[in-house]
Amino acid sequence: MKTQDVGRALLALSLGGFGIGTTEFATMGILPRIASGLGTTIPRSGHVIAAYALGVVVGAPLVAIVTARMSRRALLLVLMVAFTLGNTASALAPTIETLIAARFMAGLPHGAYFGVASVVGAELLGPGRKGRAVALIMAGLTVANIIGVPAATFLGQQLGWRSTFLLVGAIGLVTLAALWLWVPHMASLGGSSIRQELSALKQPQVWWTSLVGAVGFGGLFAVYSYIAPTLTFASGMPESALPWVLALFGVGMTVGAFLGGRLTDHSVTLAMWVGFGATTVVMVLFALTATSPWAAVPLVFLIGIAAQFLAPAVQVRLMEASPGAPSLAASMSHSALNIANAAGAWLGGLVIAAGYGYLAPAWAAVALTLLGAALFAVANRGGGRPTPAHAEHA
Repeated sequence: MKTQDVGRALLALSLGGFGIGTTEFATMGILPRIASGLGTTIPRSGHVIAAYALGVVVGAPLVAIVTARMSRRALLLVLMVAFTLGNTASALAPTIETLIAARFMAGLPHGAYFGVASVVGAELLGPGRKGRAVALIMAGLTVANIIGVPAATFLGQQLGWRSTFLLVGAIGLVTLAALWLWVPHMASLGGSSIRQELSALKQPQVWWTSLVGAVGFGGLFAVYSYIAPTLTFASGMPESALPWVLALFGVGMTVGAFLGGRLTDHSVTLAMWVGFGATTVVMVLFALTATSPWAAVPLVFLIGIAAQFLAPAVQVRLMEASPGAPSLAASMSHSALNIANAAGAWLGGLVIAAGYGYLAPAWAAVALTLLGAALFAVANRGGGRPTPAHAEHA
């Protein structure tokens, strides 16, 4: 393929990541609007975040296994159709119950899309460039947090929360067209076997690493799921400031992805320990000082950085644990992250509803992060580690 054609195909794949990142994180910025628009409480409206996350958890491995024999290009198109329909249904939901159901449906293609797109991207770039391919696909998520999430949040504030999901549905349509036009038909992008994909589930470190990610990332989502009401009610910031603060979180994620990716290439284990340590420190500082906007704003930036130290490390560790089933292994990473999303959103809403205030989720985040670190220590005991990446390529 020509370099220009490869670039277009990768752009189409990244655009899907941009849409997925926008719908996942923009929901948190419009949570108060959803609550007031549907006549419910903020903790109750937080269930729409948990529902999306549960959709990812269920959909990621299930779709990867059931569609193992399908052409990867065809599967990408099917996943983007489902994503577009789920977000359109979210925009049209008349009640909180139907919105929760629609968000679950919208989450089903999330993890499978990233898993398949990573495999396709690696094939397009050729041997020895898997890491670069994954980074390019995941770049859509970080760009979403810099541009897509603030724009969608602003739109939701100005035109109502439904407009946010309509915007994401439009992004889905554009992505669908780009995938159809630019991702090529390639014989090497045919399906694998169901047995081959299921082989990932026989690896103990796949389960251990998924558990570590599910618990360790829960702290991030306990806080970030309620970032909008926390900044307005606890920190005293005007609602109009939320879009640029969310953009700052996205910049932090971008910086963290760069630093975390480089550290992961050096040592997956070190990257995870740094991620756990940084997240713990930042969450303690947030709990103690975020009543001041002057402290809250830079800490939101630092939360974004800390989160991205863990993300690439968990992804690479899973891929090292099951190199024979890349689609399912990559999908399991997103299942783990979204179990964390659901559990974190639930726990954050629980402590808020109990009357402990909007800074209480940060203490819950500290507990989850430390528990994740303890589980990683158990998983990382001698003989329990997956084969290092450099050893695979030696």
